Amino acid sequence: MVAPKYSRIVLKLSGEALAGSLGYGIDPDVVNIIARQIKEVAALGVEIAIVVGGGNIWRGVAGSAKGMDRATADYMGMLATVMNSLALHDALQKIGVNTRTQTAIEMKEVAEPYIRGRAIRHMEKGRVVIFAGGTGNPYFSTDTTAALRAAEIEAQVILMAKRVDGVYDCDPMTNPGAKKFEELTYIEMLNRGLGIMDSTAASLCMDNKIPVIVFDLNQYGNIKRAVFGEKIGTYIGGESFG
Repeated sequence: MVAPKYSRIVLKLSGEALAGSLGYGIDPDVVNIIARQIKEVAALGVEIAIVVGGGNIWRGVAGSAKGMDRATADYMGMLATVMNSLALHDALQKIGVNTRTQTAIEMKEVAEPYIRGRAIRHMEKGRVVIFAGGTGNPYFSTDTTAALRAAEIEAQVILMAKRVDGVYDCDPMTNPGAKKFEELTYIEMLNRGLGIMDSTAASLCMDNKIPVIVFDLNQYGNIKRAVFGEKIGTYIGGESFG
């Protein structure tokens, strides 16, 4: 049997992914589908950490744009990521996946505090670890959280699940002539202003040589395909790909 290409991953899920067709909030059916895919990958012995966004509930940048204090708005966004993380945690536990949620903001009645060594130990024991609460600081996106945690736990790749099948030069939803990129360097991504992740997250990935695979979450089994190194989505890395 062919072994997975990556043995330790960070899976980045947008909050919107959990909303499904509802567009807002959490759709339990969608969360269950995601959980089943994660279970399939965990069963292969792959060590999995997950970062979930909070955009389906609250976006700090949007609140700030309407006059709210930016730090306060961002803290509210961090709490939204905790809600999403707990929903995914529950779905995973119910299908037999041993899961731990760690949060960067202390709330010991709800989740463990984020401790790097403990997170790595959980994964070594076969547990899925969900990182909630962002970095614990305002002004940082959950993309930056994913990049930071990936560097800290020495993940081999960030799998960035989206609602499109990769990175395009313009919005494929509105422009049928949009060109899909099979591969990009970090510098190309930044220079083209493609908006896949913010510059802080991209710099962290570039400095720590962590590749990013952007793929379509709506296609069942894509998480597993990405882990095996199949050519799906868009691969973002250094000057040499693979």
